[in-house]
Amino acid sequence: MGEGKVYLVGAGPGDSELITVKGMEALKRADVILYDRLVNPKLLRFAPANCELIYCGKLPTRHFMRQEEINHVLVDKALEGLTVVRLKGGDPSIFGRVGEEAEALANAHISYEIVPGITSGIAAPLYAGIPVTHRDYAGSFAMVTAHDKSKNGKPDIDWEGLARGVQTIAFYMGISNLEHICENLIKHGKSADTPVIIIRWGTWSRQESVVGTLSTISEKVRSANIINPAITLVGDIVASREKLKWFEKKPLFGKQILSVSGCVDEAGLANNIEAQGADVIEFPKWKTSERYLEVKIMNNLENYKRILFTTTASVSYFFSLLRKHQIDIREIRASLYCKDFATIQVLEERGLFAKLENEMTKEGKLLLVGSKEKADPLWMLEYKYGEYDYADVYQSIIDERYIPVIKRAVEDASITSILFSSKDAVQLFMKEAEKCGLSNLLEDEHVELLCVTNEAKEAAKNHGLKAKILDYFEVTYPDNGATAIATTSL
Repeated sequence: MGEGKVYLVGAGPGDSELITVKGMEALKRADVILYDRLVNPKLLRFAPANCELIYCGKLPTRHFMRQEEINHVLVDKALEGLTVVRLKGGDPSIFGRVGEEAEALANAHISYEIVPGITSGIAAPLYAGIPVTHRDYAGSFAMVTAHDKSKNGKPDIDWEGLARGVQTIAFYMGISNLEHICENLIKHGKSADTPVIIIRWGTWSRQESVVGTLSTISEKVRSANIINPAITLVGDIVASREKLKWFEKKPLFGKQILSVSGCVDEAGLANNIEAQGADVIEFPKWKTSERYLEVKIMNNLENYKRILFTTTASVSYFFSLLRKHQIDIREIRASLYCKDFATIQVLEERGLFAKLENEMTKEGKLLLVGSKEKADPLWMLEYKYGEYDYADVYQSIIDERYIPVIKRAVEDASITSILFSSKDAVQLFMKEAEKCGLSNLLEDEHVELLCVTNEAKEAAKNHGLKAKILDYFEVTYPDNGATAIATTSL
């Protein structure tokens, strides 16, 4: 058994694209990931297929794993010779207890690295339109914990030095002690009119902001029912927000969408929506694996006149199997066709050029390349294509590891829409939703049901669901670069 190693990684404040390159690379080679509640679950999708996922999140009133237990798991897994990632929200060294974890590893003589992350005390204000320093407002900045190890949990700090010596102050998780913070800052020299902003779920589309002053913010927060996770930012720099805010102007800001895919190729739908400012939770997480090429198909490869690739994954697995069997691609004499532009693009990256399915002739022997789980019943394929051979080069199944991850993500969110990418997505959701704890969303009158295709809408109707068609959607077409943009009806 080789020597294990631990990576203590900062995941950033919420927006999954804010993780560092080094942090992402650690995720991709992990055998075990211990992750916190405030980590964007989308990051876990980069974990290897057999990686163990361990949740050790903390709620204001409940901890799933105590710190001592987390330390023990890190040590034990590393001693088994595994590569372990401890994935922590924000930056691990900013009130993230990374020092305690590193100390436990050092005491056990286990190799480790600490990978910094973007801390919420800087990122959340920026996403609210506030740089924490500015030549006209603030030349000093401090990050302060709003909780400590004192018996009453109230921060015991140098209030006078903080109030008189620092122009911008970020308090972490300070909602329960907000009155205490404001009273002490005023008492020790800050003006009662000093601007304050509370930013909840910073860098997520669900981000909420409440603006006030040291004398008014506590009441405003109570009225708005704001709870942690939140950053409290104090200082004149808060006044820059109205002019500089940008994130909240995105067309889908505030939208929290459950995106349901019927197959692995539909899972990329979320990226287009997130670019418009929405939070997207993808259901389910698919896991694919390679199958095989039948001997009959390998022996007849040069006789096919038409090959139709049904998904992008079918391209990857088909050519992987050719390589595995040492079959020269020059044996392929067929014209190539694809069901969509994305699959065409994957072929073009291999130096092969294809046309869309609707341009396919009816002449010559046909090979369909796809997954074991055919998107359409056999009789429908025969009716559509006539005589053909089918190469099921891969199979896809729901990755059960991610079901509790998705359930917790939905519980933390306030879903505004369910988006079905296809009729298969509707069928899958109706079959799996109850088992995954998601069926209650169909009973929520505030959750809108949307479909990308008419077939999906019809499938929803057959299940007694009232759904609408999403009129526009952001897609860049490889042939002409044209784009269509999703509307704010989401």
